[in-house]
Amino acid sequence: MKHDRIASGKRRSVNMTIDSGVVAAAREAGINLSQVAEAAIREATSVELNRRWKEENRDWAEAVNRWVEENGLPLERYRLF
Repeated sequence: MKHDRIASGKRRSVNMTIDSGVVAAAREAGINLSQVAEAAIREATSVELNRRWKEENRDWAEAVNRWVEENGLPLERYRLF
């Protein structure tokens, strides 16, 4: 099972404003609005956190890549492929 770094395991009631046509269509289709909204918010949050991490660590990643290009992988001689 994959660890979810966002979830706390606790539930909290919130208010949302959603177009009434969307709500009616979702209910007619048997879609659970809470589950879909939570999944979408979780995905959007994950994407944003990943984007921020990459931005904050760009210099480090570029430095590591440069080092590997100049020096090769430290344990290259032990690779079996």
